[in-house]
Amino acid sequence: MARRRALYVEAVIRADLDELWRRTQDPHLHQRWDLRFGRIDYLPKAEPAAPQRFRYSVRVLPGLTVDGTGVSVGERTKPDGSRTSALRFASAHPLSLIRSGAGYWRYVPTSAGIRFLTGYDYQPGWGRLGALADRPFRLLLGWATAWSFDRLRLWLERGVPPEASLRRALLDAGARVAVCVVAWWAAPVVLAAVITLGVLLVPPSPSTPAARRCRRLPPDRRSSVAPSTLSTLEHP
Repeated sequence: MARRRALYVEAVIRADLDELWRRTQDPHLHQRWDLRFGRIDYLPKAEPAAPQRFRYSVRVLPGLTVDGTGVSVGERTKPDGSRTSALRFASAHPLSLIRSGAGYWRYVPTSAGIRFLTGYDYQPGWGRLGALADRPFRLLLGWATAWSFDRLRLWLERGVPPEASLRRALLDAGARVAVCVVAWWAAPVVLAAVITLGVLLVPPSPSTPAARRCRRLPPDRRSSVAPSTLSTLEHP
């Protein structure tokens, strides 16, 4: 069986580092832009320096929610000016394809903006069925991560609220589908195929989130290596 490839996404965001940190570390702000989560709740800490435990949930269908737990730790100051955040997560929900996993965020200031990047992997459940289902699910999860990162970028750089970004994305997708439907209904097959290809390739407007704007492979070894704080985290 082929070895699973860990997921990697990177966006360059022209924003203040403290504000980027706030919108990614505050659970109420995080859940607004991240398509992977419907709700994130921090649990009380025994002491201020302890790792942060949390609960998360995502709605997969109307009336159907999958939940899980996690623990995270952030490192606010490093000698090179960058920051890191590491987490572990798990779900015992029978419908969750993700059983357990771990990942990290890096915030790396550059002259072009802040390189906000993530790397993470997980162990799928569902036995042999899970191994098969994980292939398309992993592609979908990678796309959702990249789309969410660009949604966050638009919020910080252009002031587009995440809710408005979602509406624009739905309108964009609806318009593309409508053009394709009309093309296949009214045009010859070859012309309809050409129109469909063009519709898929044309980029969305600058104010609409797009996963294609994010890097999906690490540019160097350091980017793909988890911070040392990840090894200190207990499993949730």
